[in-house]
Amino acid sequence: MCLVAFAWKSHPRWRLALAGNRDEFHGRPTAPLAVWPGTGILAGRDLRTGGTWVGLGRDGRVAVITNVRDGLPPAFDGPSRGALPVDFLAGDQSAAAHAEGLAGIAGDYAPFNLVLADADACTYIGNHPASGAPAVTPGVHGLSNAAFDAPWPKTRRLREALQAWVDAGHDDLALLWQALADERQAADADLPDTGVGLALERRLSAAFIRGKDYGTRAGTIILVGHDGQASIHERRFGPEGLFEGETVLVNQPLL
Repeated sequence: MCLVAFAWKSHPRWRLALAGNRDEFHGRPTAPLAVWPGTGILAGRDLRTGGTWVGLGRDGRVAVITNVRDGLPPAFDGPSRGALPVDFLAGDQSAAAHAEGLAGIAGDYAPFNLVLADADACTYIGNHPASGAPAVTPGVHGLSNAAFDAPWPKTRRLREALQAWVDAGHDDLALLWQALADERQAADADLPDTGVGLALERRLSAAFIRGKDYGTRAGTIILVGHDGQASIHERRFGPEGLFEGETVLVNQPLL
């Protein structure tokens, strides 16, 4: 993912509500949201490395990962970050225990932010810089390609939209889809400086990026009830933001 906001234990119905966009090259092969046989995972799949960017597991387990932007990334031949959500979603360790174990080897991966949640805890792990495995406090939080809760303009806007949705006790997802479709670019004075140049910073500052070769490939909303019942919603987009389809799945027992 490149933009995520989530509400942890702050909605009357949902213990976790998450909304986010995945931005990627349109040429990168990707499978749409589906049930992964034999694992209980509900997620899209990166067909180049076999991993995912966000997913839902049994009993309402959730994992979401973003990369960290610090200049144009150098070549990296280590393990894929996309395996990190899969390892948690397919396993049976608690979010806290899994995060503690991962924190010690997080430096083996390219820069990332990872959030894991189960019925009892929500935890964060980052490796640029190393974060350990702190618990996430109840409330509305946001991530893009920077530190946890860094106030980038698009992250702040999505958090504000999710906060308004939570405050209203909504179940209607229209407000969240509208926030994920926001194509407004930030003013130059508000842009982060991540070493990629002003023109690219401007383009990447929108929640929804429309482009021929690179842009928003998918928007995802996950809802996990206090009773563990959960759903995952995905809208997919092609070059120039062309809508390509929508899938909605509910959590299922191990297949």
